Amino acid sequence: MKVLLVNGSPHEKGTTYAALRTVADAIEAEGAEAEIYHIGAEPIRGCVGCGQCKRDKNNRCKFDGDAVNAILEKSETADGFIFGTPTYYASANGALVSVMDRIAYAGNAFSGKPAGSVAVARRGGTTGALDVINKYFPINNMPMVATHYWPIAYGATFDDIREDIEGLQTMTLLGKNIVWMIRCFEAGKAAGIELPTLGEKRAWTNFVR
Repeated sequence: MKVLLVNGSPHEKGTTYAALRTVADAIEAEGAEAEIYHIGAEPIRGCVGCGQCKRDKNNRCKFDGDAVNAILEKSETADGFIFGTPTYYASANGALVSVMDRIAYAGNAFSGKPAGSVAVARRGGTTGALDVINKYFPINNMPMVATHYWPIAYGATFDDIREDIEGLQTMTLLGKNIVWMIRCFEAGKAAGIELPTLGEKRAWTNFVR
C-alpha cells in the first residue's frame, strides 16, 4: 500500500514539506508506504487542451520534461494521494495548478483512489487554496479524505509549522484516515465489491442551444 504526497511548493523543504512530512509520518506509522514528490522550482507549462493524451490513452501528457509525467507514472502504483500547496493570494501555487490541470486531463490511474489536500500559509487564505485543489477530486472519481478540521497549518518557516500543534494533529489524522480508507476499499474488493461504473456511454452536452 502506497500513498503519493505531492509537494507543490517551489521550496523543497519548506512549510509545505513540513506539513506533508507529518502526514507521511502518520501514514508510515500505520504500516503503509509514503513518498513525498517535489514538483521542483522550474517553470511548469499549463495544459493547452491539445487532446493528445486522450487520443493516446497512455496515462501521459504530450509535453515531457517536467513533473507531470513523473507524477502520472507514479500514479499507476499509488493507492492514494495527498496534494500539498503553499497559499498564494488565497489560492494554490500556480505551478501546482498547472500540474493538476494536466494530470487530471491526461491521467487514467486516479479513479477510485482516495485523495486529500493540505494548505499552509503564514496567516490567511488557506481555505481558498484548499477549494482549488479539492475540485480536482470529484471530477476524477476520487473519494476525498476528511479530517476533524480543514487540513491547514500556519507558519512562515519549517520550524513554525512544527509548532502549530493543532495543525499537526490535523495532518496526523489525515494520514491515518487515508490509510484507513484505502484498507476499506481493499477489503471491499476482497469481498467482491467492485468500483461502480457508469455502465453506458458517457454523455457530453454543452450549455448552448
